[in-house]
Amino acid sequence: QVQLVESGGGLVQPGESLRLSCAASGFRIGNYGMNWYRQAPGKERELVAGIRSAGGSTSYADSVKGRFTISRDNDKNSVYLQMNRLDPDDTAVYYCNARRAFYSYWGQGTQVTVSS
Repeated sequence: QVQLVESGGGLVQPGESLRLSCAASGFRIGNYGMNWYRQAPGKERELVAGIRSAGGSTSYADSVKGRFTISRDNDKNSVYLQMNRLDPDDTAVYYCNARRAFYSYWGQGTQVTVSS
């Protein structure tokens, strides 16, 4: 059974950091592009960061460039999102996504709340 499970979300104050993890099971992520999306209340889901399967090149939304870092560990079948200098605008449910050709898998999401 294909599954993506996110963890690491929580409540933090502005300026603090969080590290999200996404553990895959039922398939190997090595041949998949891996992505982090987020969805804030009342807003559409948006792509935050992505990392390619081959070469591991990364891309980021302008709003998180320089603050967030996506990485992957194919041996551990996991992908991560290091989030620094968090801002209240980063408050959202964060989703892990695996994509290859016509295949796209989603996790259930993890809540990140940035508030003082």
